Amino acid sequence: MEWGEFTAALGVFLLSHALPVRPPVKPWLVGLLGQRGFTFVYSLLSLAVLTWLIVAAGRAPFVLLWSWEPWHNHLVLAVMAFACLILALAIGRPNPLSFGGANNAAFNPSRPGIVGWMRHPLLAALALWAGAHAFANGTLAHVILFGSFAGFALIGRQLIDRRRQREMGSEWHRLTRAIQRPGPGGVLFAQPLRLAAGAALYAGLIAVHPLLFGVSPIF
Repeated sequence: MEWGEFTAALGVFLLSHALPVRPPVKPWLVGLLGQRGFTFVYSLLSLAVLTWLIVAAGRAPFVLLWSWEPWHNHLVLAVMAFACLILALAIGRPNPLSFGGANNAAFNPSRPGIVGWMRHPLLAALALWAGAHAFANGTLAHVILFGSFAGFALIGRQLIDRRRQREMGSEWHRLTRAIQRPGPGGVLFAQPLRLAAGAALYAGLIAVHPLLFGVSPIF
């Protein structure tokens, strides 16, 4: 039973992200709680289960798969810079083809922003974060933990595509064909405030990491 808590937390995490969004379940919950209520409760549940899962991974038996090397930190810092940049360019922007978009009716496929490069930018950021941290930790529990997140992000792309196709019908195909891939300058340098927000997020994560997890990502 040494792995019992971690196994239970991982199972609850997977179920909590699969069941509430299923077609028979989500409409019932939205009808019961309202759209905002559903989003609020689902976010609280996700945060609580994620916290439990991370704590349970720390309590699991220590099984070292590979040793830490100083250069691991440099790789993780580089990958996390890209993850923070993707988040800053994606959050709060119209994206009817994935989740996390805002004002999706205003989406313009001729000026799609980062969606012109990746249809599911939030999942891409999650995969980068998870893959980098699985590599940096090297213990069995944490490789399972972060590897599950990375797998969830990669599989989630196909699941969301299928769900959006079912919900949007021919409009999904029209939008995906109409999206124009912008040049890097059109995505990055046209949005200086978002670049600044990404840099602030990156610096903030570095600053709070030792406080939350007891490990500095720099040293």
